[in-house]
Amino acid sequence: MGKESGSDGDKDSDDDDSDEDEEEEDEFPVSHELIFKTHERPVTTITLDPSGTRLVTGSTDCTLKLHDLSALTPTTIRAFKTVDPFQTKPSAAAESHSIHQVLFSPLSGGQFLVITANPQARLFSRDGDMISEFVKGDMYLRDKANTKGHTSEVTSAAWHPWNRDRFVTAGTDSTVRIWDVNKRMKQEEVIVHKSRAAGSAGMTRMTAIAWGPAGDGNSSIIVSAALDGSLVMWSGEGPFHRPKGEIRDAHAKDTWTSGLDISADGRLVITRGGDDTIKLWDTRKFKSPLNIVSHASISSQYPTSNIKFAPNSSSVITGSETGHLHILNPATLRPELVTPVTPGSPLITVNWHPKLNQIFTGSANGQTTILFNPNLSTNGALTILSKAPKKRHLDDDPNFTTDMDPLGMAGDTVELGGKPGPTPGSFAARHPTVGLTASGKSRDPRRPHIPATTPFAKSTPDERYVRENIELSSMRDEDPREALLKYAPKEGEKNVFTGAWDKSQPKPIFKDYDSDEEEPDAKRAKR
Repeated sequence: MGKESGSDGDKDSDDDDSDEDEEEEDEFPVSHELIFKTHERPVTTITLDPSGTRLVTGSTDCTLKLHDLSALTPTTIRAFKTVDPFQTKPSAAAESHSIHQVLFSPLSGGQFLVITANPQARLFSRDGDMISEFVKGDMYLRDKANTKGHTSEVTSAAWHPWNRDRFVTAGTDSTVRIWDVNKRMKQEEVIVHKSRAAGSAGMTRMTAIAWGPAGDGNSSIIVSAALDGSLVMWSGEGPFHRPKGEIRDAHAKDTWTSGLDISADGRLVITRGGDDTIKLWDTRKFKSPLNIVSHASISSQYPTSNIKFAPNSSSVITGSETGHLHILNPATLRPELVTPVTPGSPLITVNWHPKLNQIFTGSANGQTTILFNPNLSTNGALTILSKAPKKRHLDDDPNFTTDMDPLGMAGDTVELGGKPGPTPGSFAARHPTVGLTASGKSRDPRRPHIPATTPFAKSTPDERYVRENIELSSMRDEDPREALLKYAPKEGEKNVFTGAWDKSQPKPIFKDYDSDEEEPDAKRAKR
């Protein structure tokens, strides 16, 4: 009897545990998943616009993938555009760098920032067109405060919490730079981080940066992490000559702190270090961590592995080397839920969208996963799955597709002597040279002529470049006479500029000619 009652008790306890697990899962949007096979190499960064309709992913394959979530269907889950940030300029056709970070503007969503493994940040429109490329500094200048941009690789960036025109970047040149999106030729502010580590000569690499609201709610703060193990906090609105707070040994020296985030109220900072720890900090007492937990780091292999607060700061999410998503309690840093996403493949980047209430993850196997809950989430993956699968059209089968010749005339091909050729008697057979260039390539008469780009045209600045990047260039369109007459005194006003000569100025006397008097010979000769 006792054994039977004991077994019944075990069953009851098992049922209670399973009920608790189900309740925990219901609290977070992780009950369902939608998989995107976006890249062939590890996904290093994920960003979404504020509305949650445009998804951009970056990878170590040096490309960006743009997805329109509102237009996808269950059978057409793929990117509508692939962008290589370095293929936008012909002069950099052979250059490529892995993508470190992609960040949509948190307010407008009309543009996103791209950070690659080189010294220049790039700004793109939401459709993948490059808007501007920010300047690179002179690497031969010893004083980094006098350079116009980063002199070595940029590792991380962050947007201003409420100013859509400002963002900050951190680089391996031991500087933090604040930029204006409308001024690409020089940064607004330069903060040179002086390392106190022995043997570093005052220089270290900045590994991560975040820009968020301050705890008082009236200003913002910038927090950055460095390779020397330090964690530094500045006031986001200045002054920048000295930090607001600094912790020298926040993490172990010479370990890469890859994850850094600020809570929504600006009172907490979470860091994920390369020393296999996650630490929680209070911005009001920026001296020692509030809590520390052990968590295996993958920053040595994937330096963009991040950690994020939930939109309401009620949870903390991060990935692991085993491919699991960890949802932590922000007070104790203990896991509230651990769920597998890509078992056996490290989970590199995570993003919790506030409007969709869905979690987006990127893994080392090139997979992007959307975790959601139909009862808690809205739009996004739910919109995709609610659509009927796209029906296959007859023209999608290549066996029933008719090829088009250069003039747009349909014609089937036949085998002539073992080689494909035009059908005898067809237009292509009767006019073999029509629609072909001298070298035998196809020429489509419907396509407009595109002028060849010459080396001279590449280096010649256009009107927009002159207007935006050359100071006082607008003076070329001014009338100099009108510009001077602006300073002419009005009637009754004192002549400020030339009033000193009003009394001493000699009166000009000109010779008057009568109508009958002849003009001088010299004047007549000129005519």
